[in-house]
Amino acid sequence: MSYQTPGDTGPARPGLPLTGQRRRLALSGLKGQVARGRDFTRQALADWDWPAGQDPHGQSAADDVLLVVSELLANACLHAGGPHELVLTASAEGLRVEVLDGDPAVPVLRSPYEPGRPGGHGLHIVQKLADRWGVTPVQGGKSVWLEFTAGRLVG
Repeated sequence: MSYQTPGDTGPARPGLPLTGQRRRLALSGLKGQVARGRDFTRQALADWDWPAGQDPHGQSAADDVLLVVSELLANACLHAGGPHELVLTASAEGLRVEVLDGDPAVPVLRSPYEPGRPGGHGLHIVQKLADRWGVTPVQGGKSVWLEFTAGRLVG
């Protein structure tokens, strides 16, 4: 099946409905939250046919997405009492990943950043790989989110 946006004359990318799609994974109280979130994300990317190709270095954009999902979920496990929910929103503009937890404290980048020191790399990885990221307060906690533009996900 193939989808096109109105007025688009080129071939459409299969897998993503015209209006986009949001998928949610409840994680509260589950074991293996990081692995479950990675599997959930991997399946969603496959269903959406993202990424369609690889970058010039042979590194799949899917690897970047899976890495930052893992980092956000691990940070929620380590610093915020565990993630409550993982939300993936795909649209013609790109992919938004949100990890919701019950701790209102805003995460901060470790400074000074020491690449050779164990730990403290999660948000630096997110900052390096995602096109945008941030934190939004939500009732009872926060959402740490990141975005990849569609151009990064289409080969």
